[in-house]
Amino acid sequence: MRLVSLVVALLAAAALAYAAAVHAPLRALAAFAAASATGYAAEWIGTRYAIPFGEYRYTGVLWPHPGGVPLVVALAWGGMGLAAQAVARRIVPEGRWARACVGALALTAWDLFLDPQMLRLGLWEWVDTGPYRGVPWSNFAGWFLVSLLVMALIDRIVGDPSPGSTGLVMVYTAMAVMETVGFAVVFHPADPLVATAGGIAMGTFVLLAWRHRWPK
Repeated sequence: MRLVSLVVALLAAAALAYAAAVHAPLRALAAFAAASATGYAAEWIGTRYAIPFGEYRYTGVLWPHPGGVPLVVALAWGGMGLAAQAVARRIVPEGRWARACVGALALTAWDLFLDPQMLRLGLWEWVDTGPYRGVPWSNFAGWFLVSLLVMALIDRIVGDPSPGSTGLVMVYTAMAVMETVGFAVVFHPADPLVATAGGIAMGTFVLLAWRHRWPK
């Protein structure tokens, strides 16, 4: 649990650095800020009105948490938002809305790992539990809707046709591998269901994003 904030901070820093290397630095920073602010706003609304994720609350373990929402959560939205959008750019080079949908699905796939892991650590809790390791399906529907907005904002701010950053695709790939291995063999007890579900979901986007980089 002590490593959560450090890992997220490194994730956010790496994602921002890779985005700045491909796009104009100020645009990369603006895209990161917009994604983080959108994620924070969604979490702030969610913890008060149970929209769009369902009824949940943070336990206060993560700090600082202005307005009841940990800042590290906003950084996670920003960092993985940039990474998922780069994956979508690789998979769907053209078509803004199709790219936004693919990016939103790629970001939502990450939550198949994230929510079960954070529940294990006691960082937040659901009022009405659901069938996926205690997570309700409404959570994933909400994640997709918020992720769709995050993708659209990043795409609009970045505003250029360049292919997705290899570094950002690596960030997404690294998270997919780390989470899969973690749930399969590192965490105690291991959770083959989450390792399989999350690994297949994120792994699909990883394979699609790297397909043009591999020798044919």
